[in-house]
Amino acid sequence: MRHCNRSALLALVFVTLLQSVCSDFQTLAHLRAKASDKAQSRAVVDLLRRLLGNRSRDFIVSVNRTLSNETVDVCELRSAKNNKIVAVGSTGVAVATGIYNYLKYFCNCHVSWSGDQLNLPRPLPPLTGVLRIKTPHRFRYYQNVCTQSYSSVWWDWPRWQREIDWMALNGINLPLAFTGQEVLWQEVYLSLGLNQTEMDRFFTGPAFLAWNRMGNLFQWGGPLPQSWHVKQLYLQFKILDRMRSFGMIPVLPAFSGIVPEGITRLFPQANVTKLSPWSHFNCTYSCAFVLDPRDPLFKRIGALFLTQVIKEFGTDHIYNTDTFNEMVPASSDPTYLASISRAVFSTMTSVDPQAIWLMQGWLFISDPSFWKPDQVKALLHGVPLGRMIVLDLFAESMPVYSSTNSFYGQPFIWCMLHNFGGNSGLFGTVESINSGPFNAIRFPNSTLVGLGLTPEGIEQNPVVYELMTELAWRKEPVNLSKWVSLYALRRYGTMDENLTVAWQLLFHSVYNCTLPKYKNHNRSPLVHRPSLHMQTDIWYKPADFYRAWKLLFEASPGLVTLETFRYDLADVTRQALQLLTTEFYKEIRNAFQTQKLPDLLTAGGVLVYDLLPELDRLLSSNEHFLLGVWLEQAQSQGVDEHEAQLYDINARNQITLWGPDGEIQDYASKEWGGLVEDYYLQRWGLFVNTLVECLDRGRPFKQDVFNQAVFQVEKGFVYNQRKYPSKPLGNTYDIARRIFLKYYPYALKSLK
Repeated sequence: MRHCNRSALLALVFVTLLQSVCSDFQTLAHLRAKASDKAQSRAVVDLLRRLLGNRSRDFIVSVNRTLSNETVDVCELRSAKNNKIVAVGSTGVAVATGIYNYLKYFCNCHVSWSGDQLNLPRPLPPLTGVLRIKTPHRFRYYQNVCTQSYSSVWWDWPRWQREIDWMALNGINLPLAFTGQEVLWQEVYLSLGLNQTEMDRFFTGPAFLAWNRMGNLFQWGGPLPQSWHVKQLYLQFKILDRMRSFGMIPVLPAFSGIVPEGITRLFPQANVTKLSPWSHFNCTYSCAFVLDPRDPLFKRIGALFLTQVIKEFGTDHIYNTDTFNEMVPASSDPTYLASISRAVFSTMTSVDPQAIWLMQGWLFISDPSFWKPDQVKALLHGVPLGRMIVLDLFAESMPVYSSTNSFYGQPFIWCMLHNFGGNSGLFGTVESINSGPFNAIRFPNSTLVGLGLTPEGIEQNPVVYELMTELAWRKEPVNLSKWVSLYALRRYGTMDENLTVAWQLLFHSVYNCTLPKYKNHNRSPLVHRPSLHMQTDIWYKPADFYRAWKLLFEASPGLVTLETFRYDLADVTRQALQLLTTEFYKEIRNAFQTQKLPDLLTAGGVLVYDLLPELDRLLSSNEHFLLGVWLEQAQSQGVDEHEAQLYDINARNQITLWGPDGEIQDYASKEWGGLVEDYYLQRWGLFVNTLVECLDRGRPFKQDVFNQAVFQVEKGFVYNQRKYPSKPLGNTYDIARRIFLKYYPYALKSLK
């Protein structure tokens, strides 16, 4: 009898808890579009005008929020008189996504970071009945905290406008909006009594602000000029206004407890802990000062900042902060961890009672030895269920929801991280992303509330992002072979069997990494400091890739006028040369180890005097692969020569040494015209020459001695102030043809 009563009691407790969770989930309903239907309609009309010019008049658009009596987006399209298409949606984002779906699947059009293919049929293809586009997901999130530094750090308003248009077309309604926050932090800390010198020691330079915001890094690349604050603040006003005009819900920053060292001077009694160094940095630029969230000063600073945020930027009631990003908490006691998250959240609600905390779930992946079930549960349950959304940041490879019972009841967003450091290189996990979101929906008692894109860097592998964004509007996985065939048709506007097979091969090989927990995909020797112990593993069969390269090349004569095709021809040829660099490296290493000087001279000579120079010429022929663009964007942010030079050094250092002494060297590597010739080629030249000299003189190769010598080359590049072209030079097809005819036979030979 006692057992029955206990079972009944447990059942009652479970039902009560479930009702509580469901009730708390409803608290997310207040996260919704604020702009009027009319304003959102106007935003879509303006987007179409920017995208399609006069053809935008072929679409009649309107937003009607009553179209969806749920919290999910829907769009309905139908044909009207005069060959026009009418699109009605529940938000501006829904309408834009519905129209882009029509453009893709009825007009064979395409929009991407690497070019558009917008050859619209005339008249527009008619629709039979009503085409209804609906998402099962409340939220479609976009950006990683790092994206702000690896990709958008130097963007001006036209580039931001283009990106927000891309977001709307691809269904994003929950974007991170972190621009311009430093000026508000400065106001808060100066009002508390810190001086400008202390602020200058706190902020990093622009290219490293992501890690400053997360408490990993300070002062490196700085000081941050006051003109930066002004320009970024006004840029943020435009960004937020445009995002909201589409019905998006921007995510704003909140306080995590990271404070300038000067706080210990002003408030010597405050409970401030100095953490150990981050990554390979020492305490000159690392070792964060963390204010205990239970200290009264925490709520004071956090409330001051959030009040400023809302005053300047308005609010949509959702805020991101990450308390322990790649940092070990002071204690593993669950009571302590719960008190930390409780204090962070109560600071938010003291200013905004409707606050929702959005948290990156990276900490659970980066330090699993600390974040055991009790610790994870404690941190998450310090916040009322439904008042926190966790980003399952790397779910396509290392999902956390499945090992935490759906984050122990907190809502979560299944995210594809895909790219680390904004690396060049073809990569994807298409089978995983095609199945993962649907597995998350079916997970027992799933608290999934959306899908997201969380790349550290963008403007690469556009096919992967188009697939992922589209899956957020589908009820089941796609047929990948069929999907990518249609992608090729849209991307080039032509049905060519060679192109179809090429893309199917790419999806089967380089875009389908199935190795468990695979990350930092560009391990190619090409972009890493040379040694005799470099990684040469790849996740796909080169034979499949080389066949795709051949098919793409054979289709190219009739398509070189298309920006999208020129990009892909350059990108796939670049990947082929990246693969071949690995083969020449293995020959160089083997020749040295077997003391065969002629073989070393041959392989080293081909790599240094032909392959890498050819790669640089190829990349320099395409506007999307130019070092000069990155540097010119950086320098243009400066109001004088001194600032332009500071930003130039920031931009160069991030993509090479990543720190004063190569602390995170080559992590954010890029294969760009100018960078290959003046950075990677110089390192490889020194490496080959050193090996030749060692063999010639009968001496061993000493890595530490080489590292000292090559560091001077690397540092020299960061500070050389050389100007690089920001416009393409040469003909991509001619260069790619020469490379193909020269190196394809060697590629086939390497397979044997």
